Amino acid sequence: MAQTGTLKPDEWELWQLWTHAYHLLVRELDRGLQRDCGISKAEFSVLMALSRAPGRELNVADLVAELDWEKSRVSHQLTRMENRGFVQRIQHGATGRRIRVGLTGTGQRTTQNAVRAHGANIRRCFFDSLTTEQAATLRAWSEQVVEGIEPRQ
Repeated sequence: MAQTGTLKPDEWELWQLWTHAYHLLVRELDRGLQRDCGISKAEFSVLMALSRAPGRELNVADLVAELDWEKSRVSHQLTRMENRGFVQRIQHGATGRRIRVGLTGTGQRTTQNAVRAHGANIRRCFFDSLTTEQAATLRAWSEQVVEGIEPRQ
């Protein structure tokens, strides 16, 4: 009998296969964003967070929380994206010292194009290979894993 905490050979094999498939999928989707839209996954993440925000603007602190990134990473990413014309930093508040970040027109168009292209790639690489039953099983399993690691409050 296996000890608690150890995996059987077929469990290791499944784990290796699943992590390999996941990494291939992520790599292919990241390449698609670059190839089809000229943006990185990090840029896509920022664009999506801002596009979902009221007025397509967020405080930097809210963007940090939304992305679950370090503040310095967000700051560097915003500088690169500002240089590309995707976002703009906006001073606001009584003293003008608080900074918000908003999508520019270029950022909005890039987001719309990326949502279409990335969605098509997700469909091609992920959903097209799943049956309805497999998708339902995968959803249930994913919800179970998330709840087990990060329970709702």
